[in-house]
Amino acid sequence: MSIHRHTYPDPAAAAQACARHIIATLEEALAGEADVAMAVSGGSTPKLMFEELARVQFSWRRVHLFWVDERCVPPTHADSNYGLAERWFIEPAQFPRSNVHRVAGELEPVAAGERYQAEIREFFKLASGELPHFDVIHRGMGPDRHTASLFPGEPLIEDQSNLAAAVFVAKLSSWRVTLLPGVLAGARHTEMLVCGADKAEGVRDIFEQPYDPMKYPAQIASRQDGDVTWFLDDPAAALMD
Repeated sequence: MSIHRHTYPDPAAAAQACARHIIATLEEALAGEADVAMAVSGGSTPKLMFEELARVQFSWRRVHLFWVDERCVPPTHADSNYGLAERWFIEPAQFPRSNVHRVAGELEPVAAGERYQAEIREFFKLASGELPHFDVIHRGMGPDRHTASLFPGEPLIEDQSNLAAAVFVAKLSSWRVTLLPGVLAGARHTEMLVCGADKAEGVRDIFEQPYDPMKYPAQIASRQDGDVTWFLDDPAAALMD
């Protein structure tokens, strides 16, 4: 495993660099594989990344798109991570619809989690007990150090065997479906896109505090199987040496 950290003046520059790194990583993966898989997250900074991905001249026909996490809302809801990607990436990039593997957030949460887990297992042709290896997983980090929909203290942070599950986020009084740590840690390449001054203390903790993912869930990126690249803006990196 190798960890790289890059800092940029603003969120737009960080998101652009992250998008271009994703494209380069996918191109390299496609040189040796018939199809590749990536999972993306939602949020305001990822929106900028999606716009850049849509602008790049790239054939998406051999790329399969999954989600790191999703809110339990219909795909047309304003809070839907799928909806964000649909508007800013899938539609403008003419991404092949048959390659889109969204979380069915309109279903009852546990059913949505089970269905998503089954779809991942089928796509990767996993035997019982096996975990997938996504070619690229893009993630962010909240000011509270959460990543995906794994918030501090969440028992699922210790689940290394399942693929995805429904989780109730008490602080937000809402249900979500999230990929679980074994899947996140098994990615061949992880792109951490983190911007904003409210993330500065969290970024410092992830890099400098002892490994404790129950307290700092984003530290899962510190124990990856594959490579991890952090894309930060200046305010998020302000407390780093």
